[in-house]
Amino acid sequence: MENESKPLQGKTIVITGLSSGFGRGSALKLASLGANIAGIARRTHLLQSLESEIKSTGGKIITLAGDVSNYKDVQQLHENAISSFGGYDVWINNVGVGALGYFWDIPINDHARLVDVNLKGVIYGAHTALNYFIKTGGGALINIGSIDSEVPLALQNTYAATKAAVLSLSRSLTQELDLAEMKNINITTIMPWAVDTPWWIHAANYTGHKPRMAAMDDAQIVIDKIAEACLEPKGEITVGAKATASHIFHRIFPRWSEGITADLSKKKKQRKRTMHLQPREVFMNQWRVEMM
Repeated sequence: MENESKPLQGKTIVITGLSSGFGRGSALKLASLGANIAGIARRTHLLQSLESEIKSTGGKIITLAGDVSNYKDVQQLHENAISSFGGYDVWINNVGVGALGYFWDIPINDHARLVDVNLKGVIYGAHTALNYFIKTGGGALINIGSIDSEVPLALQNTYAATKAAVLSLSRSLTQELDLAEMKNINITTIMPWAVDTPWWIHAANYTGHKPRMAAMDDAQIVIDKIAEACLEPKGEITVGAKATASHIFHRIFPRWSEGITADLSKKKKQRKRTMHLQPREVFMNQWRVEMM
């Protein structure tokens, strides 16, 4: 009965972006299923809180205060998982910082930081994990994308571009694993609709309005899909009815779909109350001390 209630017993899962949102929720869910957790984020106090919560229920977790855009920190996470748990079975690239506004209004350093975290952080994690899985003979890589990976969204320009890159990277790596006949290594890309997480609070906001998206999904449905992918990798997964419908609609009517999403972004921008812009220097300082 214990194995049925804890199907991940004895498995180790690495999670980036551990301190909040999908990262924190996934850590709690996966630990409850028996997995050992090794993760990285920037906010030390939130990592300590998560450690205490998991350990209080008998779970096992190690954390590292670090930055996924720093390759040395990613390598340290890899080494910590091996030294503490003897290795790992799944690596979850869960990173996603944002900047909202017209492309030309967002300072260039903010655009660059999105690429550093959302794309380079995923590349560093994927490169580390795949090399390890090749040596050990198998494993699963899970990349957290977005519906923006398939359907571009106005006012989320560079964020959408990095998430599209995550999906493209996943597809390329899947093809390469097939060419190399490495059938025991699996890659999953998870693509949710807009979700009610702290992402919206932490994103740099240059719209002049409260950052929000229509009819956001609950984070739990994404966390549940992440857990399912750890148990059974499934390639590409759109999460929820809205993401699935948007994905299908965009495949059939791309220009029409993009026009609708652009209008949606514009209307939400106009409806929401005006708020103070988050100055670039404040935003960049937050990025230096926090991880989504």
